[in-house]
Amino acid sequence: MPDEECAYFEAESSFVSYGWGMIPVVAEIGGTAWDTSMFPKDGRYLLPVKASVRRAEDLDDGDVPTVRLRLRT
Repeated sequence: MPDEECAYFEAESSFVSYGWGMIPVVAEIGGTAWDTSMFPKDGRYLLPVKASVRRAEDLDDGDVPTVRLRLRT
């Protein structure tokens, strides 16, 4: 995740995190949305993308999709 977006989620994490710095979100790529959590790593956040989402959106290794994120509370 880019630094600017990481800063936003870092600022909001104390309100929504459920432990270990995990931040619950609704993620959306193309027409596929799913509940997941971002996790901190090396000063940034990683977003896991399920295999079913990668298949539905025809994503391959190395693709850089546009992702929409909403905090889950």
